[in-house]
Amino acid sequence: MQISLSRNSDVPLRRQLAEQVVFLITTGQLRAGENLPSVRALARRLKVHHNTVSGAYKDLVQRNWVTRQRGSKLVVGVRVPLTTGSPASLDQLINDTIQRARALGFSLQALTECVRERLEAQPADHILVVEEEPGLREIIGAEVRTALRLPVELCSLEEVKTRLGAAVGAQVFAPTHILGELEAFIPENRPAVSISYSQASEYVAAIRALRKPSAIAVVSVSKSVLRTARGLLAPAIGRKHTFREILISMKARADTGQYDVVFCDSIAFLSTRNKRKIHYQLVADNCLEHLRAAIKPTSNGVTDSKKK
Repeated sequence: MQISLSRNSDVPLRRQLAEQVVFLITTGQLRAGENLPSVRALARRLKVHHNTVSGAYKDLVQRNWVTRQRGSKLVVGVRVPLTTGSPASLDQLINDTIQRARALGFSLQALTECVRERLEAQPADHILVVEEEPGLREIIGAEVRTALRLPVELCSLEEVKTRLGAAVGAQVFAPTHILGELEAFIPENRPAVSISYSQASEYVAAIRALRKPSAIAVVSVSKSVLRTARGLLAPAIGRKHTFREILISMKARADTGQYDVVFCDSIAFLSTRNKRKIHYQLVADNCLEHLRAAIKPTSNGVTDSKKK
């Protein structure tokens, strides 16, 4: 610890000593957790009265530059900003944490890795629906929100790969065919839940029960749903009935009064006008229960495993 005091200065020796220690700390020459020399040892080295060193140390303790531990041992501490109450925002909390970590000598990389590990170890607080087609993604998200009453975020596979920490704090819900690609980007202790879809047997039965030739339509915000519906319903429709696919945007309303039967996805159902509209739930009920079991929410927001 390089300290040089001058008795010819107008600045008191106590203040010279305290400010030079602060300089050594702020320039990294004294690291957090490092012990300071005892009062008498430093006084002998600098050839000053021990009260001078004692006063300087007392000043440093009051200003939070050093911490007094058991006995008379002094350790370089972290200068914490004198703020009152809670941080005004999340940004302020993060900034304070970064400054504190750097003052303690931790690299930003070490801080990032540690924070990520801690976040990944926390219980999931929302569902992340990963699906390539935007319309299909919106339908799945709407059904999960309705069934589980939990926050839901939507994204594509590419967004999970490129957005740092996209799956942090999330229970991922995704189709089977992309689970392999997702493994590297989600926490190992919280594997993704595979999406399985509802059977179409009851909808096929509804068409077969029609006695007269009828006009049938499927309304959806998803091209994939319309394409699949045509293939599944085709045997029942045959040449007896007419069939039309109607693709709508998220906020559009579909007037389908001219159709005898209209099948609607969970989003289109709310905006479609028809006396005989039938709601088609895309995600199977048992799949939603599996998702519920994976996240295990309780009334106080703590997961069952955490509660135990």
